[in-house]
Amino acid sequence: MEPVVRALDVGFGHTKFVSSVDGSEVRCAHFPSVAYPTESDETTDPMGGRRKTVGIPIDGLIYEVGPDVHLAADVFNAKQMHERYSETPEYLAMLRGALHYMKVERIDLLVVGLPVAAFKAKKRAALERLVLGRHDVGRGKTVQVERARVVPQPQGALMYYGHVHNRVAEIRKERSLIIDPGARTFDWLVTQGMQLVEKKSHSVNRGMFDVLQAIASGISKATGTQFREYDLIDTALRGGKNPVIFQEEYDLSKHLPLARKIAEQAIGEMLHYVGDASDIKNIILVGGGAFFFKKAIKEAFPKHRIHELKDALYANVKGFQLAGVEYAKTLIASESGEAKAGTDSVGA
Repeated sequence: MEPVVRALDVGFGHTKFVSSVDGSEVRCAHFPSVAYPTESDETTDPMGGRRKTVGIPIDGLIYEVGPDVHLAADVFNAKQMHERYSETPEYLAMLRGALHYMKVERIDLLVVGLPVAAFKAKKRAALERLVLGRHDVGRGKTVQVERARVVPQPQGALMYYGHVHNRVAEIRKERSLIIDPGARTFDWLVTQGMQLVEKKSHSVNRGMFDVLQAIASGISKATGTQFREYDLIDTALRGGKNPVIFQEEYDLSKHLPLARKIAEQAIGEMLHYVGDASDIKNIILVGGGAFFFKKAIKEAFPKHRIHELKDALYANVKGFQLAGVEYAKTLIASESGEAKAGTDSVGA
């Protein structure tokens, strides 16, 4: 019987996960990385409709998570964006929410990711302990996780890139740079083959949230208000259209030079680690903020071709899944070898 392997990536902006596997087809889904604490498991709105969310019980509270979590929002919209993010109950709620939507009762191997700067031995061990065991995923259901593997977030994209372009064997011999502008962190990973070059890899808190915050601050000053509609700005930037603010189309172009400085600052920090990247064979761009950071990255590496994955949002988690399947095969082979050795010794 094939082991059940799944992958998830609790990012600062979105929680991405493998929702189902059908042969070689891997399907993914996501929901906003927001968890609203309440005292009761009530996921219906005042009009009587049921939200696409689930209540996750943790330490006496119910954390509502899922695609419609914005409908449960109160005025204070706090996000857990700090170094101890993976240790918060909100993180655990989103992890368990993803497990709920996977619709399996047992996972033999679950692959999860951490930002590069947080990819330290203690944090990896703590996250593995958090992931293992039986999880209450709401609505009377539980999921048992037997094994866990924690990897640096951009490493999944490298595996996915190799798979999509049928270059896994070549990549195992080459040096690569994976750049991942996320919601809160700007991550980069230098690898030799599939091995992390730790001294050249890092992340800084310069992601899309900082871009949106800079633009929102400019709008606030221009309109004399406290403008905090970050999703509205994000949608406008991705669609290439100005948002409608106070019933009128608002020209964002006046705020873009300052916003682009954030991308330049993040890339400038990366250049301290990777230099001119003359030793890099592959530069791969992924992440939810790739569309905004792309221009500055191309300017930083004018002699390189930048490989941008079309499925940028799910690139990491799809790569986690591929790596997890390969890892599960080695585990099975190792365990069957040990079992055979034990049988042989008994027979002797």
